[in-house]
Amino acid sequence: MASTLHQPSHPPHGGDEHVFRSTYPDVAPVSVAVHDTVLGPAAGYGDAVALIDGVTGARVSYARLDHDHRRIAAALAAAGVRKGDVLALHSPNSTVYPAVFHGATRAGASVTTVNSMATAEEFARQLQDCAARWIITVAALLDTARRAAELVPGVREIFVCDRAEGHTGVPAMLASTAPEPDAGIDPDHDIAVLPYSSGTTGTPKGVMLTHRSVATNLAQIRPLLPMKPGDRILAVLPFFHIYGLTCLMNAPLQSGATVVVLPRFELESFLAAIEKHRVTGLYMAPPIVLALAKQPAVERYDLSSLEYLYCGAAPLDARLAEACGARLGLPAVRQGYGMTELSPGAHIVPLAEPAPPPGTVGRLVPGTEMKLLSLDDPGRCAGPGEDGEIAIRGPQVMKGYLGRPEATAEMIDAEGWLRTGDVGRVDDGGWLFVVDRVKELIKYKGYQVAPAELEALLLSHEAIADAAVVGAYDEDAGTEIPHAFVVRRPGTEPLTATELQEWVAARVAPYKKVRRVSFVSGVPRAASGKILRRELRTAREPRRLGESTDREDGTP
Repeated sequence: MASTLHQPSHPPHGGDEHVFRSTYPDVAPVSVAVHDTVLGPAAGYGDAVALIDGVTGARVSYARLDHDHRRIAAALAAAGVRKGDVLALHSPNSTVYPAVFHGATRAGASVTTVNSMATAEEFARQLQDCAARWIITVAALLDTARRAAELVPGVREIFVCDRAEGHTGVPAMLASTAPEPDAGIDPDHDIAVLPYSSGTTGTPKGVMLTHRSVATNLAQIRPLLPMKPGDRILAVLPFFHIYGLTCLMNAPLQSGATVVVLPRFELESFLAAIEKHRVTGLYMAPPIVLALAKQPAVERYDLSSLEYLYCGAAPLDARLAEACGARLGLPAVRQGYGMTELSPGAHIVPLAEPAPPPGTVGRLVPGTEMKLLSLDDPGRCAGPGEDGEIAIRGPQVMKGYLGRPEATAEMIDAEGWLRTGDVGRVDDGGWLFVVDRVKELIKYKGYQVAPAELEALLLSHEAIADAAVVGAYDEDAGTEIPHAFVVRRPGTEPLTATELQEWVAARVAPYKKVRRVSFVSGVPRAASGKILRRELRTAREPRRLGESTDREDGTP
């Protein structure tokens, strides 16, 4: 079943244009709170296993998960959490995370998910931007959360998912006898989750996703990626990322599947979890696909339980997708396409499709429209076989960026079309191929890295006169890496690539580290002052002082 073309009644740009529309049956918008959407069916699954700790083997039943999230909601409400409050959830993946997330939304809070690798300063900027009043973290990250809370006003209390002296933990919350709250949630307008994204450019912004947009996107994804009781999904990609939150946590739990949870990616423990728990479905980022395709350790494990492989979060090379599938005796790794601002899904290669074209990111999910905006003529839309900037319209589109109406207006036009910043091409069968990016965002192992943020940091160094950061594909890492082009400031002490990398690493989360440095005589800029990043990406002349390519292993 392919995407088709239709003529909209009110073309956004005026005149004739191509609009692609999903031919899957439309999905009615789901105006239901996200906790009821995901855990509403939980009682019917009863003692079936909802979650397995992939390290310890501890199990949580659906009945227990339903009970626990309701008790957490009651305890949070008793502590003072009210509808409209923002609660920051700062934790790696665990079997407690789903109960905490849905307990917080049931209490009426908007949950802002925080990268567990964030520094205190990065965490504080997010807290301040969204005016968070509450934090839930884990004991191992408590020092970071405390330092972040000290840097901003307004945080009333820090809870923990486990136990820590002086802080209320989830075990104590589960013993609460407070009444379950009725927060009076309006699914169409109230914000369920507030992840942070850099959008097409710039520094991170709060993405307002309503209960309705998240719940509806789950309904849009389900026909193409059906899950069912008995399926076992391995959750190693982080729940704090919208891809992990939707595809690895909410979608399988809504469907009665079992989620095997790992706190981070380490190849041996990842492979062992697949073998021990008989995992049936993998949702990955490109570096994991690369490891499965090439690492010798794969041969030591029984991975025969796997039935399918998916990849998202960043582009995947078609040859690598084929190699990974072939090694595991499965079809090539399938892909999907979306972004945080789309809750996140817009395209998926359907699980039932026998032979999708190599490299495609899929077809439009139900109830979704797409245009390809011409790269040369702003008033024209590209048709099949032509390249254009991908624009999406549908019920999964975000409400907007928190406190940034101008940035929202730049991203979403008056008729609801969201400009993704990605360049795509659609073939005659309705399959989308992402071929380039208009936006400057770097995706390192699935994480978003904003060049502007790193450039601002680099320019604060006394020995740097100018700097630009671009994404450079690294074959060994299987992903883009941040590559800094740096102009030394005359008259300062000599600065080496290693020294600069270490200086940046001390000030940012690990995934944001600069992993390659080139010292140059000048940064190419347009007359307006805008950095000409394409020139940096395509430059072929040798750099004056060579390059450093320190890499970070761990969570993709």
